[in-house]
Amino acid sequence: MSNPTPPASTANSSHRADFLLVLVTLLAAISWIFSKEAVLLMPALLFLSLRFFLAGLLLSLFGLAAFKKLTAEQFFQAVRVGLFFGAGMSCWIMGLRFGSHVGVGAFLTSLGVVLVPIFARLFFRETPPASTWAALPVAVLGLALLAMSGTDVEGAARHSFDAGQLFYVGAACIFAIYFTLNMRAANHHTRTDTQGNTVIRERIPATVLTAIVLLTVGCITGSLSFIFEPWRPTFSHFTAEIALWIVLSAVVGSAARFLIQTYAQSLATNSHGVVIMVVEPVWTAILAAMWFGETMNGVQLAGCLLIFAALLISRGKALRQAMRAWLTK
Repeated sequence: MSNPTPPASTANSSHRADFLLVLVTLLAAISWIFSKEAVLLMPALLFLSLRFFLAGLLLSLFGLAAFKKLTAEQFFQAVRVGLFFGAGMSCWIMGLRFGSHVGVGAFLTSLGVVLVPIFARLFFRETPPASTWAALPVAVLGLALLAMSGTDVEGAARHSFDAGQLFYVGAACIFAIYFTLNMRAANHHTRTDTQGNTVIRERIPATVLTAIVLLTVGCITGSLSFIFEPWRPTFSHFTAEIALWIVLSAVVGSAARFLIQTYAQSLATNSHGVVIMVVEPVWTAILAAMWFGETMNGVQLAGCLLIFAALLISRGKALRQAMRAWLTK
């Protein structure tokens, strides 16, 4: 009789990863609310820089021992992940700054999930599943509806994206690259060197990877803020409320969220995380409705539903596997 321990161990890791990723989606949705409150009170990029620096320093304290074992290759790999994530977060915070609807923004940003296989093909020659090509037209139709769903400052119908929505779409494209790079950094994988030999690249510990990524984002957004944003009014009128949103965003929305996400992605490659993560915009829209009193008109709702359908279609195989696993428990 074969030893059942390895399958049980793998299953336990997969279930633990699923639970942690559910928590990640809730923390991510909460982070949208904290961040929106903050950018109403201070320069957006400055807020993001302080948030990520604080979160990165906090995680670094817990990963000092692991930092000593980090190779130069692993360090630069983590920095590369952080560079793309920093670019994506810069677009995202500008979307939050100029956008008028947090819920719609969450669905637009979630399109990065659909685009992951496309960028994995461009960067690593991975073959996209057929579900990706089925999901793209649905996503494009959803985008078209959202572009037609808004109004301008005078209340007239608008038939193109506003500045905030364009930033969200840009963030989605960059996040797709970040997701691809982060998964490879968080897991063991093989690569071929210049001589055709297969080389196994060790994964980067979750705490170290997350800390380096967050600190890199803090550097990027801080530099952009120094160039483009006025700091004097913020520091002249720094209040307890501003400090509260920065600390909450750093601890809950950054340190806890991204550490748990990176750790969960490293637990098991066959978890249902790719399905679970698509519910983040749903939680965000619900929280935005509860916190800010946001509502959606019919066209906006239809556009968001189409984008959500595209997310599910793009993860069709994983969704079927997850449903079978959940129904047989």
